[in-house]
Amino acid sequence: MRAEDRLRTVRALLDAVRAEGRTALTAPEGKVLADAYGIAVPGEELATDVDEAVSHAARFDGPVVMKIVSPDILHKTDAGGVVVGVEGSADVRTAFHRIVANARAYAPRARIAGVQIQELLPGGPSAQEVIVGAVTDPTFGKIVAFGLGGVLVEVLGDVTFRLAPVDADEAASMLDSIRAAEILRGVRGAEPVDRRALAEQIRRVSELVTDFPEIAEVDLNPVIATPRSALAADIRIILSEDAPKPRRTYTRVQILASMRRLMQPRSVAVIGASNEPGKIGNSVMRNLIDGGFSGEIHPVNPKADDILGRKAYKSVTDVPGEVDVAVFAVPARFVASALKEVGRKGIPNAVLIPSGFAETGEHALQDEIVAIGERHGVRLLGPNIYGYYSTWQDLCATFCTPYDVKGPVALTSQSGGIGMAILGFARTTKTGVSAIVGLGNKSDLDEDDLLTWFGEDPNTQCIAMHLEDLKDGRAFVEAARATVPKKPVVVLKAGRTAAGAKAAGSHTGALAGNDAVYDDILRQAGVIRAPGLNEMLEYARALPVLPTPKGDDIVIITGAGGSGVLLSDAVTDNGLKLMDIPDDLDAAFKAFIPPFGAAGNPVDITGGEPPSTYEATIRLGLEDPRIHALVLGYWHTIVTPPMVFAELTARVVAELRARGVEKPVVASLAGDVEVEEACQYLFERGVVAYPYTTEKPVAALGAKYRWARAAGLLGGGR
Repeated sequence: MRAEDRLRTVRALLDAVRAEGRTALTAPEGKVLADAYGIAVPGEELATDVDEAVSHAARFDGPVVMKIVSPDILHKTDAGGVVVGVEGSADVRTAFHRIVANARAYAPRARIAGVQIQELLPGGPSAQEVIVGAVTDPTFGKIVAFGLGGVLVEVLGDVTFRLAPVDADEAASMLDSIRAAEILRGVRGAEPVDRRALAEQIRRVSELVTDFPEIAEVDLNPVIATPRSALAADIRIILSEDAPKPRRTYTRVQILASMRRLMQPRSVAVIGASNEPGKIGNSVMRNLIDGGFSGEIHPVNPKADDILGRKAYKSVTDVPGEVDVAVFAVPARFVASALKEVGRKGIPNAVLIPSGFAETGEHALQDEIVAIGERHGVRLLGPNIYGYYSTWQDLCATFCTPYDVKGPVALTSQSGGIGMAILGFARTTKTGVSAIVGLGNKSDLDEDDLLTWFGEDPNTQCIAMHLEDLKDGRAFVEAARATVPKKPVVVLKAGRTAAGAKAAGSHTGALAGNDAVYDDILRQAGVIRAPGLNEMLEYARALPVLPTPKGDDIVIITGAGGSGVLLSDAVTDNGLKLMDIPDDLDAAFKAFIPPFGAAGNPVDITGGEPPSTYEATIRLGLEDPRIHALVLGYWHTIVTPPMVFAELTARVVAELRARGVEKPVVASLAGDVEVEEACQYLFERGVVAYPYTTEKPVAALGAKYRWARAAGLLGGGR
């Protein structure tokens, strides 16, 4: 069917369904859409009476499936409206009457259009039941789903998701993204399914929901996939009841222009500045002044002439010259009126520290300030935040403790408590940051804006974000895809429970809002998802330190056999590859280790070896171009004390890097408390090292590999 005819056919049908006040399509109506978009379904006919049922069934070669057709009955099986394997006119008549009677008993007021007569699809070991669907996710909009089908979809949850539309390659990748992917390739003598046909079902469904956004859910369940076909045995389509509320968007140029003035301001006004210690307005002023901000600082307070030695202004409109940022330190009830003055002054950014908005149920108050901001062209950060730090500008616009260690990591959080955990971690680990930003209620500025800025910021090499939700998942994915090729993006997504399943009208619909949707689509965007807060912070700290690997072959060098086993497990758990050591390299390692040691991989040099053995084997691992990354396992002995190991390792790594040999090196140090100092020493010199753990250093290496693949710097893609 030509594209224009396809669109016209589907539009006419959907309009007719809407005109009847319905949101659910019947099976025959679903078949019209399937035929228009080339979604393969078995042969079927609608019987309005028992004689038609007998006639239609006779035209199919073999047994049939009979299903009730009613716009008021979505779940046909629950209503007793499905009979499988019916053959012969007598059985067809009996089944027809039984289906209709069951439907009337289940829903006495339901409109019954008839009974669908459908050819029975093949079974057997080579026929697999899968689900193909699409749903309107509350965060990401239209997504497509694929997984094991039938009743197993919600029991096993073996489903993968992608943003719609998907192309043929992306659809094919979904077949390999479920845990049971091997089943589709054929197991125990069964033939593999027709992968092209199955991927095409996914692609066509994604095309349908993209062309018609009012389609809320599509459920092909089950799709019977065989070595020669993939046919949707049942199709369910549900329309949305309400059109989504449009969200105001900004161009990339607009975002960068406002973010530049927010993160690199020349002039800051503090609305609600105070001379009184203990007040938020006093804390913000002290942090700005004591932090060494070189720009202008203008306190605004109608009751003061001077605040902390600075001239105070009755209104922000009285401040001379241009102002880049207005930091609010007044109660929520005063924000709207002050924000209007900020708008009249032409200030592009408002940092809203006060709480008392949507987080406390005051949605109308938050809606009011958003409307004011939009009307005057003021971008809002917050409300309900701790403020923000822009260290390279010596800017500390917050009422929390100051932080001034400059570095390559940008950190954001939706929660103030998490923000302070970030601060404490950075201080304890001496992690240099380019910025720490609170997002709070995200009434306007959100992760999309920050990603866009940090992606271009030369002072930022890695971005780590704690978030509880995303306002616009698609905008975030777009920003992430633009950023990931240049620098890693790490996300800690809080809240792993499913949302939206209660009101779902289909198996696919029940999956909307599921945490697995975030998991798959963030991975699709190239984002590294951290399982917890500590992992997010450690990845952010480690990723800028580690060079980008140039290949997959990893070698473990360890002084303790037990650590070697655990490190090997960690390598596998993180999806990394231990190198198969070639004979010549094996012999080269053996030349440096005692006879009771073990080459191979891990290379076990044993615990009693002197520093020279560690140095020789590490040097060999770095110099051999076939090895792409090193994992070191150190065991504390008096023969080679922790700082001796740290100093020799750092020296060898520095020598090789000076010669242009840059490989990621991570280390696990087991021993007494002295290993803590050794780890810090190594970290500061480009070796990611942790005491008392074999998991953390390899997890950091795994994160670096995941980013390198997502950025297209290694094979495998996203």
